[in-house]
Amino acid sequence: MATTASTTSITSVTLEVADPDAAHRFYSTFGVDTHIRLRASEAHSTGFRGFTLALTVSRPATVAGFLGSAVDAGATVLKPAEKSLWGYGGVVQAPDGTIWKVATSAKKDTGPATREIDRIVLLLGVEDVKASKEFYVGRGLTVARSFGGKYAEFASDESSPVKLALYKRRGLAKDLGVPADGTGSHRVVLGSTAGPFTDPDGFAWEAATSLVPAPSRQSALT
Repeated sequence: MATTASTTSITSVTLEVADPDAAHRFYSTFGVDTHIRLRASEAHSTGFRGFTLALTVSRPATVAGFLGSAVDAGATVLKPAEKSLWGYGGVVQAPDGTIWKVATSAKKDTGPATREIDRIVLLLGVEDVKASKEFYVGRGLTVARSFGGKYAEFASDESSPVKLALYKRRGLAKDLGVPADGTGSHRVVLGSTAGPFTDPDGFAWEAATSLVPAPSRQSALT
């Protein structure tokens, strides 16, 4: 059952990358550079990093457009776009290693492709959805939807760049088409109105200000 917006919300999503300049060029071409931040990092990381960023868009043509832009900019296709019971979508991995899913609930186009994103969801792969949900509720987030120990989604306000959701780690990896094993840094840091903390699966949060559309390259990299 839907609830009102949470008192705690995501204020920024920072991807830790080896080459911020190259990553910024990729995300500008992909069309999501105003929604994320980039930070230089050489932190060790192998295999699945335990999360994905998912773009929800209006129609299959828009899915194809975003995925095509990502591939043209150097992304690797993990799952080609295809129809499914729930709609149409595909999965790519950015050159920096971040996995992105682009999907729509529509199975047929009702108009031309656009570059509009309806919603961005940050899906964290966790070992125990119920325990992690309780942890986040304790940090001030409000549950918007929950399906037992498989999935939980938190409410967010319009100022949040993304919506946060939890998914079983192995289930998320399977959905993305990658092995579930991985070690080292998650290579993502979340900004929160609740201040710094680390969740049970090692995802780091820090105090951060709201991320607004960047007027220049420099502001997107800070």
